[in-house]
Amino acid sequence: MSKGYDDYLEEHIGNVRKAARWMVDSDIHVKVEPNYAEPVNHLGLTNDEFVNLLRNVQEHDESKCDEEEYDAYDGYFYLGIHDDDAFNRAWLHHIHHNPHHWQHWLLMMDDGKYREPGKMVALEMPREYVIEMVADWWAFSWKSGNLFEVFDWYEEHRDCIVLHENTRRYLEHVLDAIRTKLESK
Repeated sequence: MSKGYDDYLEEHIGNVRKAARWMVDSDIHVKVEPNYAEPVNHLGLTNDEFVNLLRNVQEHDESKCDEEEYDAYDGYFYLGIHDDDAFNRAWLHHIHHNPHHWQHWLLMMDDGKYREPGKMVALEMPREYVIEMVADWWAFSWKSGNLFEVFDWYEEHRDCIVLHENTRRYLEHVLDAIRTKLESK
């Protein structure tokens, strides 16, 4: 255990909560597609999705304290122990236990239906997880003090992020709404 990793976790989770709170409290309006359940708030979430979002943000990244993740992350980032296998297993555990990561929603097909071994299908992410994902990404901007940093990060990584088309559309509406609000200040 290192104080550095513990401090990072506390700061990161705090910044995720700040980012999510900003989105919840700000008067941003996220456009949603007509095929979604009828949204009831400015983020385009139903009441159930909104309740789930608030719970998820309070429980954000709890798995990083699990035995399967903590030591590998601590070792890799803070103790100089670069055990790639341990880190990859920890990351796999993390994305399987945290549906706010887009990788959680990728399905590797093995039924031959797609005629390509290892064909990957992106499932649609529930909107509350998309908002939490944005808060997770945006937390690094809150740390640096440059709230616009997330937009450059997304543009740099956009082509590597595999999303269902509806998820991408909603995500980009969220990011556009945040940018518009920040630019209006």
